[in-house]
Amino acid sequence: MASHYESEITKFLKDYKQKHPDAEQKQREGRARLWDRAQDPDLLEGFKQAKVPQRPYVYQND
Repeated sequence: MASHYESEITKFLKDYKQKHPDAEQKQREGRARLWDRAQDPDLLEGFKQAKVPQRPYVYQND
């Protein structure tokens, strides 16, 4: 591929970032709000203990 080639998506993203300079910061804030949270070790241990083993064939009747 030629080194001067830019896809339509790349052009769109560059144009969008120029028009919306705060977009990346908002994206980071949204990620931090939803995903980057501290985990509660006691709660995670409770989830591990409550896990039920799955049967080899889940659709088979007992």
